[in-house]
Amino acid sequence: MRFGILGPIQVAAPDGGSLPVGGARLRSALALLLADAGHLVPAQRLIDGVYGSAPPAGATNALQSQVSRLRQLLGDAAPVEFHPAGYRLAIDPADVDVHRFRALVADARDTADPRHALSLLTEALGLWRGPALADAGDSAPIRALATELEDARLTASEARIAAALELGDVSDELIVELRALVATHPLREQLRVHLIRALQTTGRTAAALLAFEDARRALADELGADPSAELRAAHLAVLREPDHRTPAPVKRLPAQLTSFVGRDEELGRLRDLLDAHRLVTLTGPGGAGKTRLAIEAAARRDGESCLIELATVRNGAEVEQVVLDALGLRDGGLRPTVAAGAPLDRLVAALADRPMLLILDNCEHVVDAAATLADHLLRRCPSLRALATSREPLGITGERLLPVRALGLAAVDDPLEKIRTAPAVQLFADRAAATRPDFVVDAQTAPQVLRICRMLDGQPLALELAAARLRGLPLAEVASRLDDRFRLLSRGERTGPARHRTLRAAIEWSWDLLDDSERTLARRLTVFIGGATAAAVDQVCGLDDADLLSGLVDKSLVELTEGRYRMLDTVRMYGEERLAESGELKQLRRAHAEYYLELALEGDARLRTGDQLRWAAILDSERDNLHAAVRWSSTADPALGLRLTAALAMYSWIRGRRGEFGVLARDLLEGVGPRPPHGMDEEHAICVLAARLAGYDGAWAREGSVWPVKPDEGFRPPRLPFLNVLAALSAGPPAESEHSKLEAWYDNPDVDPWTDALQKFGRAYMRHMFSADVAGARANLEESVADFRALGDRWGESMALGELADIADSQGEREQFLALNSAAMRLSAELNSEEDQSDLLCRRATSDLRVGELETAEASFRAAAELAARAGASDVMTRVRAGQGQLAWLRGDLTEAERLYRSGLAELAGGWYVADEARTLLLIGLGWVAYATGDAAAARERHRSALNSGIPRHSPLVGDVAEGLAAAAQLAGEAGAAATLLGLVPALRGGHSPSYPTIPSIADAVRAALGPDVFNATYDAALALTRDEAITELHRLADEAGPGPSAERA
Repeated sequence: MRFGILGPIQVAAPDGGSLPVGGARLRSALALLLADAGHLVPAQRLIDGVYGSAPPAGATNALQSQVSRLRQLLGDAAPVEFHPAGYRLAIDPADVDVHRFRALVADARDTADPRHALSLLTEALGLWRGPALADAGDSAPIRALATELEDARLTASEARIAAALELGDVSDELIVELRALVATHPLREQLRVHLIRALQTTGRTAAALLAFEDARRALADELGADPSAELRAAHLAVLREPDHRTPAPVKRLPAQLTSFVGRDEELGRLRDLLDAHRLVTLTGPGGAGKTRLAIEAAARRDGESCLIELATVRNGAEVEQVVLDALGLRDGGLRPTVAAGAPLDRLVAALADRPMLLILDNCEHVVDAAATLADHLLRRCPSLRALATSREPLGITGERLLPVRALGLAAVDDPLEKIRTAPAVQLFADRAAATRPDFVVDAQTAPQVLRICRMLDGQPLALELAAARLRGLPLAEVASRLDDRFRLLSRGERTGPARHRTLRAAIEWSWDLLDDSERTLARRLTVFIGGATAAAVDQVCGLDDADLLSGLVDKSLVELTEGRYRMLDTVRMYGEERLAESGELKQLRRAHAEYYLELALEGDARLRTGDQLRWAAILDSERDNLHAAVRWSSTADPALGLRLTAALAMYSWIRGRRGEFGVLARDLLEGVGPRPPHGMDEEHAICVLAARLAGYDGAWAREGSVWPVKPDEGFRPPRLPFLNVLAALSAGPPAESEHSKLEAWYDNPDVDPWTDALQKFGRAYMRHMFSADVAGARANLEESVADFRALGDRWGESMALGELADIADSQGEREQFLALNSAAMRLSAELNSEEDQSDLLCRRATSDLRVGELETAEASFRAAAELAARAGASDVMTRVRAGQGQLAWLRGDLTEAERLYRSGLAELAGGWYVADEARTLLLIGLGWVAYATGDAAAARERHRSALNSGIPRHSPLVGDVAEGLAAAAQLAGEAGAAATLLGLVPALRGGHSPSYPTIPSIADAVRAALGPDVFNATYDAALALTRDEAITELHRLADEAGPGPSAERA
């Protein structure tokens, strides 16, 4: 017999059957005996375990009754022996899972071979079926034993993970397991150490740094303790990680639900071509198996790969954006920094140094756009390779073609074994067995199978459609009906066009075998782009019988994957023709657009709630349908199109698809024009603003209303809350004359809770940016965070937390900054935003520089650069360059600092107001390089340029400029001006925390030059100025100082 207590109590009879152990008390007694199998268990321990703290009178007799029941259950195979001191279960301990578990763990502990240890521990942990003693009661002995066993399980898990780390065998599944263990045991430092090392091993520097911050904060909050030496060492290893480590390869390929047969020879040839050439195109007719061959080749290659599905693209102009989306590259959602870059530039930024195989699938209907894109990317991204599938070549330099021909056939007089191994027969047999498990190719069936394969020219899709029919038809009837359809095609040369006709005939044959209801549903399904849920099919197509959908799946005309029904592309094209003939097309398109309008409206509302992640995922899955509905409505129903596009605004923004959204809005506006339909002012304004922010212009933007609500007309909260966000981002910092009006807007109580949270964020921005009211800004942001959190909006909460963290940093509150920044980063990770994480890491690294933690700053900048590069976020990369330049400056490497600053200026994207902030930072950095070389005039000129670079007069960055000008003045011997400039900084920036660690020593030098009394008087006089007065004084000092002699100008 075999026994288990590592989960529910389990007894397996010698014949393999399971014996039920009825009653919690009986299970308790058996569990305690099994835990000490072969050894005596004291009677009192059994009584305590069975009856707990309230045993019955005559507990000894009661226990004997339970033992008698056990003996009846187990029989002679596992005798329960009585002894004066207790009872003994006379079995081999190896028959109990817990003892096998302990033995395996002990063997693993004793071995010096980590691979053997990993195998032993994996086997040991595989014995667990759930929580130990899951159904054995709740008495104190049972609880103590369960706790002991769970601790042993956790220790074994730690040891297994340690062995995997030692071998470098770190998978995504291992990291998921570690995160779950850390969440369950947050104070177990060894798990934290393992998680940091696992993330580091896979190149996830940013996540590893965040994991350490989480550990440090948890230990401080719960125990008031500092990280252990081992935890600190793991953190230090991340900080000192060399720059050459690359992230774990990513494969963005769809899972395949059927086996891959019949193409081994082509697969080998394709592998060789991909090794030797950077562009390979698989050519052949529809249904030839090009896509499947490409996916299999990519799956078996080392390195990264990504499938770009172009079948649903209707316009060549969309190809670049589809590639961006497939790669997971998104525009900044939480803190956008520049206008959405051109998709091609973002792709180049993301792929420039990234070894990847890009699969451009189904290029034929957008062949010019696909060819242009492939040529551009391959020329500018030297590590990139491309694999295209198309019915025609791309026709660009360096392309190598591999025609995908029909699967090989056997001759009618070949022996049975040769027929079985023919590729076409192998595929048909494999798919037929999936429909009829008893199907085999034998002497009886081989002639009919070969006949079918030859009639269908060995075309894979045609073979699969025929095999699917074996569910309801005998093999001979399938062959006979095909023969009727293909008699004319069975003669003559098999040219390319003939193979196309063969496939079409196979589809027609499958279509004709459908009943009327199935054909109606099949043609209506073609209105969907990229698949649909059963609910969508029901609403749009009028699905009366759910079995109809299942029937189309069974007949291989429709695929069901993760709850979505998708028609095969080749079948879909045929179905579209049938839909057009039916006269239902216009009605179906409207039903489709109206359904997705309602979905988008519900999603828009839910995105501002705790359902945010779920609804973002729903809208992700329906992206193609949503866009198709917008395109149709742009001419058929512009009002519907405006409502639908406006409803997608927040989704597009938080998902980082504002560039794609801008294109959608622009194309819609080209049809709608500059004047919105009645009642559509706000919808029209959202589209205009989104298109402008994406860098587009047109008559619709120049002549139309940008925002129907004007500050001087009094506050009227918009019907569409996200209009506030787009308007603020488009307009940039408001003019000073508008401040009081905007304050009045923010005071309005008659708004929904989400808008109220957003207005608190806006008020905080105004107070921090324009009045240096740090306390007021902080209070508003704390309220905004609390409100967004109560609503469940991670996007808003992360946005407010990031700004709150920056205020803490400006006040020198380092621990508070780290906690808030980490919280914001965790939320952005939940939103899957690499660009936003890179932005938050960049801010963290800048804070590290201020406090002199150069190694930590270096690691954070490196992680930010890694994420920004993967996301194609050139704007974040520019700010990383500024930070890395400052790091080089602090280490005394002025040549490298200057190179980084100038590189950032060269890469800087313009066209949007916040790009000026990055330019200002780079010019300030160049000013400090000049200061370090002793060139006061060049330092002053560069800081002057920074002051006039386009940032708002009230930007906190002017405080950084004042510090740089103070340093230049001190270097030039102008101590009085330096003291005044230093005194202006708190009013300009709203805090005393210096931007460069050298500021205190510069202040000391100025104090020494002037004497303490004069310095204090000069400094205090500047400190007493209002912010407006301080700004005026800063500009006066910057303008009055002459350039002086300098060897160089910025």
